Amino acid sequence: MQIDDHPTESDAQGIATVHVRSWQASYAAILPLHFVAELSIEQRTERWRGILARQDSNTRVMRDEAGQVLGFVSHGPCRDEGALHTRGEIWALYALPGAWGQGVGRALLQRALSDLLARGCDSVSLWVLSGNQRGIRFYRAAGFTEVAGSAKLLELGGQTVEEMQMIRPLFDEA
Repeated sequence: MQIDDHPTESDAQGIATVHVRSWQASYAAILPLHFVAELSIEQRTERWRGILARQDSNTRVMRDEAGQVLGFVSHGPCRDEGALHTRGEIWALYALPGAWGQGVGRALLQRALSDLLARGCDSVSLWVLSGNQRGIRFYRAAGFTEVAGSAKLLELGGQTVEEMQMIRPLFDEA
């Protein structure tokens, strides 16, 4: 497995496939089944093609030996209103369900944390659906803690769900 720091528009379908398949596996018990079943790799591919073309995010992908995208992470400055300029944010972190537990997510997260530290960030936050217990355990193991009082509601697939913010400090471990 290898991390690619410079995915291109040609990687959009691989990233979209990871995005959709991981949502379908992770959120089937949280979101309406019709919503996760109807997620479209084609629509997500077009969205990712635009993101990559515009370089709207710092996106890294993990590839297997054959070049298939196994996972991706996108990160950048924290987008929360009033956030300090020294806070980074993990915007998205997903892996193919078949790659869960193989270190893909940990490696991608570590690359993002290193990138954010190199850009002068001293902390990093992210948002996770409160019902995503697997994701919450993963982030806790990586040093993230829940931000008290951060829970907010949003609508996905016609259902109201809660997400919460998690945060961790960044340290130069060299």
